[in-house]
Amino acid sequence: MGTGRSGISRRGVLGGAIAIAVAGAAPPAHGAAPPAQGADGHTSSPLWREYAATPFTHPQIPYVGRAGARAGATRVPRRPVVANVLHHGARPDGSDAAPAINRALAAAGARGGGTVLVPPGTYRIDDVIRIGHSDIVLRGAGSGRTKLLATRNLTELIGPYGSRYGGDKSSWSWAGGLIWLCPQARYDSLTAAIRAGAWPFEGWTGNRRDAWRTLTTLAPAERGDRTVTVHDAAHLRTGQLVLLRLADDPAHTLLAHIAGDSAGARAYPWADKTKLTSYVPYEWPVRITRVTGREVTLERPLPLDLRPAWDPRLTTPVTPLTGSGVEGLTLEAVETPQAPHLLDKGYNGVTFQCAYDCWAEDVTVRHADNGFGLVAASACTLRRTRVEGRGSHHPYFCREGSHDNLVEDFTVAARTAPAPAGTQLHGINVEGLSSHNVWSRGVMRMGTFDTHRGMPFANVRTQITVNNNGRHGGDASAGPLYGARFTHWNVTVTNARAGLVKIDTIAPYSATVGISEVREFDQTDVPDFTGPLHARLEAYGTPASVQPPNLYEAQRDLSR
Repeated sequence: MGTGRSGISRRGVLGGAIAIAVAGAAPPAHGAAPPAQGADGHTSSPLWREYAATPFTHPQIPYVGRAGARAGATRVPRRPVVANVLHHGARPDGSDAAPAINRALAAAGARGGGTVLVPPGTYRIDDVIRIGHSDIVLRGAGSGRTKLLATRNLTELIGPYGSRYGGDKSSWSWAGGLIWLCPQARYDSLTAAIRAGAWPFEGWTGNRRDAWRTLTTLAPAERGDRTVTVHDAAHLRTGQLVLLRLADDPAHTLLAHIAGDSAGARAYPWADKTKLTSYVPYEWPVRITRVTGREVTLERPLPLDLRPAWDPRLTTPVTPLTGSGVEGLTLEAVETPQAPHLLDKGYNGVTFQCAYDCWAEDVTVRHADNGFGLVAASACTLRRTRVEGRGSHHPYFCREGSHDNLVEDFTVAARTAPAPAGTQLHGINVEGLSSHNVWSRGVMRMGTFDTHRGMPFANVRTQITVNNNGRHGGDASAGPLYGARFTHWNVTVTNARAGLVKIDTIAPYSATVGISEVREFDQTDVPDFTGPLHARLEAYGTPASVQPPNLYEAQRDLSR
């Protein structure tokens, strides 16, 4: 990893962060260019100029310019209409429409894909709405015109779902949705395991993480490379979705690499973090864009180095869900009091699982335990989504190795009912070695930037206004809050709370750029790693002035 500049932040004795602040800071060291102030008062970011020179390998800022469905496409595909739920028996008259909606979706899947229309009205649903085939779109008439009213929760519909890590927690607190986009075979295996009380792994390689086979091993490569050398390309083809798999070694050098390869990361006590080590091997889905001999080009640059000690290989995922979406509707659960922390019944919204190149657009979730979920989901886009109503545990959750997703133009509304005692509010959650995800152009009337242990890394939150009143979660056995290359860029904090937004003294090799002036109160964390963090702080106290204002959009434009 690269080294930072000198200078000690407010808590630098603990974190060793490097501060390059616009107002009231010492001049940049080592000849770095000072911020350039334009006539409009906007600050041209030295970090951005530095990043643009090395976009795939910058030490603090990750490359996320191709995050989201179809490598960040601004428009989703328009599938031809092949079914209307009214023609399958659904009625907006208070009768249960779930069987008819699921019949319409299954019929569209049998035809090879297409759009299923849900005309204006309120449709009661007493079951999970399942999108289990690729290239299927469930489209309402708009989030203000089509409503699905969910009367039952996932505990009632599927059964209690305990945690594979033990205890009395309900996994419906972070899994599943009343609209659930998941490959049919994967959904069947998951729900069968839940009903049998055999709490499953939820990711790309099956309930026991053994449903994969090797396609080829890989030669060493570096983070940021897009072309890799394989030992045998016979089973690879252009357009194929493969799973890069990296195992850890007994010294846990892969985990140290994810944390930035600093002395503090190498000295960290990884071995007793049993929940974190259960997330390894690291699995990253990606499409192949070209095969030339033994040279294979990938849709996105490598998120990590490939080193022999980690046995790098391309493998098969479970059959994924691709090209499917939900558009133009509101999913509203019957209003019940929010459950005590970690005991959610599963009034959950829209969840993507083992999904790639899928999306939600113009979708509102109301009165949910958990709003929008990304579970082992990659390259998906949530655009113009909103969580509102009585208050949610996780308005947005991103976990179990979810990568390269884009959540933009999102809203977390203020709760409409007081929080019952014993409940918890997180916010925009990320955990479980999830990487290269983006939250962009958001308004959060409540919640926080919930980095939930499990060492997520290389994620970006940009151009967001937040009333920072939530708290993060995470079991101690899940290890560090942050891996390397977290970036918070242009964030307005309306209540002046620092926690989980100002991360220069907490997150290794991170960048905190253009955030409000804040102070620490309520939940306060200390660094997980000893020694210098090599973090960067720039344009502190001047949100909305930094240029570019949106880090993701600037990267996307740079990569076009």
